[in-house]
Amino acid sequence: MRYEIIGKNGFVATEAIKDYVIKKLDKVVKIFDKTVLDSIRVVLRVYKEYSKVEVTIPAPYIILRSEVRDPDMYAAIDKTVDKLTAQIRKHKSKIRHHFEKRGQEVFTNDFNLEAMDKEVRARQLVKSKKFSIKPMSVEDAIAQMELSGHDFFIFLDEKTQHPQIVYAREDGDYAVIEATPELYK
Repeated sequence: MRYEIIGKNGFVATEAIKDYVIKKLDKVVKIFDKTVLDSIRVVLRVYKEYSKVEVTIPAPYIILRSEVRDPDMYAAIDKTVDKLTAQIRKHKSKIRHHFEKRGQEVFTNDFNLEAMDKEVRARQLVKSKKFSIKPMSVEDAIAQMELSGHDFFIFLDEKTQHPQIVYAREDGDYAVIEATPELYK
């Protein structure tokens, strides 16, 4: 298992903080079979009022991601581990299904799925919307998003005709998610 632990915004990831991150994330790593996870990326940032921990765990067929803020860096690390564990519990059936379709084991024997079934209640889809998406530029999509009052907007890129999602980030900037058919081949 390779850990990539990076400090940003002037934060230096010391050996002590790296050891703490690895120790805490080992709780998440131990849930999965050894062949499933290759690497974990952790970004530690410090701002004036809070610390922020971002964890990305890429695995075949899934990507686990957590982003947590807290005034204390160590508390943020603890909360992100709890958040990741909750994600796994909530989506354990979906995760297992993706791996079993390809004949692969995903969880270790220590991971008690039956106990988790009692702990987690599935949420339901309660609303569905249909709308047409139109070709436009990213700038036009941002303007439409701001006019609608939502924090995201779906549109077709006017050049590629691929669906894209523009969204407002927590730091006040914007980002785009591009869907390309090549990713699924």
